[in-house]
Amino acid sequence: MIVDDYSRYTWVKFLRSKDETPDVLITFLKTTQVNMQKPVKFLRTDNGTEFKNNKVEEYLESVGISHQYSAARTPQQNGVVERRNQTLVEAARTMLSQSDLPLFLLEKVVSTACYTQNRSMVHRRFKKTPYALINNRTPTIKYFHIFGCKCFVLNDRESLNKFSAKADEGIFIGYSSTSTAFRVYLKKSKTVIESINVSFDEEMASEQQRSEPVITGILAYGQLSSGPTSQQNKSDEPSTSTNHLSDLDLLF
Repeated sequence: MIVDDYSRYTWVKFLRSKDETPDVLITFLKTTQVNMQKPVKFLRTDNGTEFKNNKVEEYLESVGISHQYSAARTPQQNGVVERRNQTLVEAARTMLSQSDLPLFLLEKVVSTACYTQNRSMVHRRFKKTPYALINNRTPTIKYFHIFGCKCFVLNDRESLNKFSAKADEGIFIGYSSTSTAFRVYLKKSKTVIESINVSFDEEMASEQQRSEPVITGILAYGQLSSGPTSQQNKSDEPSTSTNHLSDLDLLF
């Protein structure tokens, strides 16, 4: 996990082992400086051997980046990254549990949590999202969808006959990091694909929002009782309170 000290923008890199850290870190630094058109001045890491080795030090010295270390056996000095890591892990655990998805999708879930939080969490000091601070423009979230919702992907990968289904059912698991597309987990083939031809079925979420008769009933009763009184309202008041008595019982 890599965090920009100014904007708190976060990048997540997944490694099979710590031996891959030097190559991934060097590639990230090169790519980031080209994309942002800004030089990296300092690199702060812990005293782990994956960061403290000759390969990383030689590259940092060649490009003029200062390497700063935290004190050994002092995780408190890594507070920014440690807290960010814990936030993403907790979000990913909640998303997996809520959507009832298999554990091998953990990488995609963490990437999705990082992607959405960079565009939605507001920096306390600057009152802007990390994406807005690092890119100097407000991000758009119109294409955001509920994680784990049912979706249907146009089957343009196979040759179909006249009566074959044109779409495959899947589960929405995030956004592509290399193209403008959605990531979908196909139940039929148990694979993850990226496609833009996706239709989302978010009816479950909308039904959950509509399934609140208790609150609706109490609000309706409050509006009736607080309105202007008339002879008709007075005659209807006992029946109104009786109708919503069951709603109060369910609420409490």
